[in-house]
Amino acid sequence: MAGLALALSWLTVLPVRTGAPAPAVAAAALRWAPLVGALLGAVAGAALWGLTALGVPAFVAGLLAVGLLAAATRGMHLDGLADTADGLGCYGPPERALAVMRDGGAGPFAVVALVVAVGAQAGSLAALVPGPTAVAAVALACAAGRAGFAWACRRGVAPARPGGLGAQVADSQPWWVAVAWWVALGAAGSAVLGWRAPVAVALGAGLVVLLSRHTARRFGGVTGDVLGAATEVATTAALVVLSTT
Repeated sequence: MAGLALALSWLTVLPVRTGAPAPAVAAAALRWAPLVGALLGAVAGAALWGLTALGVPAFVAGLLAVGLLAAATRGMHLDGLADTADGLGCYGPPERALAVMRDGGAGPFAVVALVVAVGAQAGSLAALVPGPTAVAAVALACAAGRAGFAWACRRGVAPARPGGLGAQVADSQPWWVAVAWWVALGAAGSAVLGWRAPVAVALGAGLVVLLSRHTARRFGGVTGDVLGAATEVATTAALVVLSTT
């Protein structure tokens, strides 16, 4: 259970105390990440449903639910998306891209990526309510997005820099871990959400595979920012599919 505790400590604001993780525990934390994502998504979905039941406009409720997810994760996934977008948008060798990602500012690529991701997520959430399956849909999308961690850190993917989260978890996951999670989530989701669930998971997974391949080549490996970007891209894609009529 040390892996689950570490996943909760890394991926949420819950006050879970853990020591300096051993490599095996850090690897296990990534395997628990989809479950943590499902819990976060269920909370956000319940908040979305409750807000609309109180008369809050659907799009405003969607924005607030996205904000709740950001607050519950310390905003680190959105920050990773922004930094990765800026890194991919700059010219130069991997060292230059990594320097841009560590700069701390938000360039034009970061701004566009955040606006698109937050807007698409909020709009999709608005389209999901007042349906009774909204909670399940948000939980599924968040879980599928976090399954991408395991793919981005699969065997053979080196850390792009010596320090940080990427160095702790790179090259730690068998390739089938992410695939197993995606297959299980698609199958479980189809029982509640119908055909959209496996399509949503498959689209998110495909985008993670493409993003991971490109960033590994562009940056020379994986970073913690790439993990955040993979999560946000897959979650956004899944929500768009799930909200499509």
